[in-house]
Amino acid sequence: MLTLQVINADPEGVIAKLAKKHFDAKAPVTRILELDVQRRTTQTERDGQAAQLNKLAAQIGGLMKQGKKDEAEAIKAQVAAIKESNKACDDKLKDIEDEIRNILLTIPNMPYDIVPEGTGADDNLVVKSNLSDEVATVGTWHHDAVNDEAKVPHWELAKKYNLIDFDLGVKITGAGFPVYIGKGARLQRALIQFFLDEANASGYTEIMPPTVVNEASGYGTGQLPDKEGQMYHCNLDNLYLIPTAEVPVTNIYRDVILDEKQLPIKNCAYTQCFRREAGSYGKDVRGLNRLHEFSKIEIVRIDTPEHSDESHREMLAHVEGLLQKLELPYRILRLCGGDMSFTSAICYDFEVYSEAQHRWLEVSSVSNFDTYQANRLKCRYRGADKKTHLCHTLNGSALALPRIVAALLENNQSPEGIHIPKVLQKYTGFDIID
Repeated sequence: MLTLQVINADPEGVIAKLAKKHFDAKAPVTRILELDVQRRTTQTERDGQAAQLNKLAAQIGGLMKQGKKDEAEAIKAQVAAIKESNKACDDKLKDIEDEIRNILLTIPNMPYDIVPEGTGADDNLVVKSNLSDEVATVGTWHHDAVNDEAKVPHWELAKKYNLIDFDLGVKITGAGFPVYIGKGARLQRALIQFFLDEANASGYTEIMPPTVVNEASGYGTGQLPDKEGQMYHCNLDNLYLIPTAEVPVTNIYRDVILDEKQLPIKNCAYTQCFRREAGSYGKDVRGLNRLHEFSKIEIVRIDTPEHSDESHREMLAHVEGLLQKLELPYRILRLCGGDMSFTSAICYDFEVYSEAQHRWLEVSSVSNFDTYQANRLKCRYRGADKKTHLCHTLNGSALALPRIVAALLENNQSPEGIHIPKVLQKYTGFDIID
């Protein structure tokens, strides 16, 4: 969440920046400023009372030594009255601080200046692609124009080659929970191991976290209260199934003070992810396009403010390298203010082109959250100045499997079968699905 210092320093600037996310911050920012004045006034009053109590305590001690018990008792009555007033100040401070925090939790992160203006996906900026600028923008590129009419979507290929059974998933659980079979399961496992090996080679330490988290973890990374309706909630124990490994991995550093020499911290994790995806329907959710349970490898960094931009660039290069090795057509977009998440300060999406569906499929988001998550988490580091500072947190998908699998099946189909990219063949043990 935003810090009081940032809001106090430039409230109009905060309001203007949040307008890029189409969030009207005037009312909450005004209320926070009012409450902060009350907080400081009450704190000053309480500090004065504390000083007075110390002074009176010293007087009581002196009077008792002099045998002036009656005078000491009179001062003790004053002390009791001040302590009662002191408790009222404490209660008032807690109420004020609770209200400030509750309001801050409803305010999204401020976007960086380079984030483009816009209201939705159509306003995102294509910054790079392995295709020409024109086709990357309009999305009309086809890998094999001669045979393009023969391309079929991945859900038909999955049925033809007995790779994924969507109906069986409905029987066992419900829509959005596919069952991977035979070479489909092996392809899934191959991708997981490939992504983990690549992360390890890039210096990421693998974590195997829980896939269920408590409420504090959800608040720490910003899933709560913003995305509560999108998460599966275990009501009896008040626990949540994770929407991404970002949540448990980043929360490792909740309430932790790191040494600056430890930074940047680089972690990766493979987990199952669970998202309710309430309100999703239509062709965009067919097959593997949008699932309630899916596999994903996440990369997470904890860094200093001075180095986080460099970390972000390195993470983008890592994800791009994966897509290049998989030989997939891709593009990178800088998200506009209206399409960014609640918590990110800047975000880049990676999309791969689906030949059979004639559309781009998002496969990764790589975000820098600045100090927003760290302030919620109380994730800090001690610098060379011996003072504590808020860290920057970053994360990205490297990669989410469902749409990668969809693109691999659709883009690599041929009359002979579905060809496996060379980089995956040592993991799958086969070079074609036929």
